Amino acid sequence: MLEVNWAGNVVYTAERVHKPTSVAELRELVATAPRIRVLGSRHSFNAIADSCQLVSLSGLRSQVEVDRQAGTVTCAAGITYGELARSLRAEGLALANLGSLPHISVAGSVATATHGSGDRAGNLATAVAGLELVTSAGELIKARRGDADFEGFVVGLGALGAVTRVTLDVEPAYDVSQVVYEGLSWQALDAHFDELTAAGDSVSVFTRWDEVAGQLWVKRRVNGKLAAPRELFGARAAATQRHPIPGGDPGACTPQLGVPGPWYDRLPHFRLEFTPSAGEEIQSEYLLPRTDARAAIEALRRLAPQIRPLLHIGEIRTVAADGLWMSPQYGRDTVGIHFTWFRQQRRVESLLGDIEAALAPFAPRPHWGKLFLAQADIIAARYERCADFVALQARLDPRGAFRNDWLEQRVLGGAAGSP
Repeated sequence: MLEVNWAGNVVYTAERVHKPTSVAELRELVATAPRIRVLGSRHSFNAIADSCQLVSLSGLRSQVEVDRQAGTVTCAAGITYGELARSLRAEGLALANLGSLPHISVAGSVATATHGSGDRAGNLATAVAGLELVTSAGELIKARRGDADFEGFVVGLGALGAVTRVTLDVEPAYDVSQVVYEGLSWQALDAHFDELTAAGDSVSVFTRWDEVAGQLWVKRRVNGKLAAPRELFGARAAATQRHPIPGGDPGACTPQLGVPGPWYDRLPHFRLEFTPSAGEEIQSEYLLPRTDARAAIEALRRLAPQIRPLLHIGEIRTVAADGLWMSPQYGRDTVGIHFTWFRQQRRVESLLGDIEAALAPFAPRPHWGKLFLAQADIIAARYERCADFVALQARLDPRGAFRNDWLEQRVLGGAAGSP
């Protein structure tokens, strides 16, 4: 049976998905495979995970281990954020941020620098304090924050080895309230961009690139703060639960209307017990310097007539800078401009050429797990540490077992001195 990704737009070339039940079994498998990649929750929209052989780590279950003195939790790489949240809830602990979906795996999200939203919130990989991985020689190695090249290990794109365990920073549990504001104008977004993104700990603008900007989703840690305002620069709080996509079932979304609730049930847009979509979509996202947010939005508004017919919904959000080599936020606070497209790949790819040309003056870095066109020479020029990452990949995987065509075309072939 053919293996496909979550959206069904990528058919993997591997004839088999291995499912080891122990690290020892994984080590033997990796050491003998000519080419192999780890398959996570399949929520990538390109061929980043494809290879001659694939391995799922869902069988490597282990106890979630909390170290209160260090302020960390260690978990199996294949666990989802929703599953991890259940364990942390029992301990009275929390993560600082979550992505839009709790259904995605921890290691896959970290490897692709998947993110949530927030002016002061880094992508999910910034919470990593340590990890363990199996190299192509079958060796199990550990990397910890403060080690040499640690910042290169974290957003590893699956190219360094098979990550088996991840250690993440945690903090005391907290409550969050969520309010959706409707009728946000482009004029208000342009004039008050910084104030709007600072209105909560996590803020997203959902847009159809229409005459008005659209919905503003504001998530705020409660912590004794004043109640959320009923209006923000002309946008009014919705009186009933909303879905980001017009006509979507709001019951699939996490609770809104300003009602406080636990962090894991407010920070994602979608509830764990619901499938957020039937998969009939593909996604793209570009991360640009925050300072260019207004100009980039204006450039895309000029393409709105071409964008709207192919678009379920778009999302605009901010992410804080970090020092992880292959993170799209490396060295710069960013604005992410996200597109959830109808699954019409040829038409979308044709439009992406226009979108990437329009955004080129702002040196966009695409989300590693989404659909984009930029090749390795362009990507390398936008990542100061790309050559260092290529060297680290060659050192950890000298026989190229974790390389694939997608990585060669998009990353590994563009840095000076790449093998």
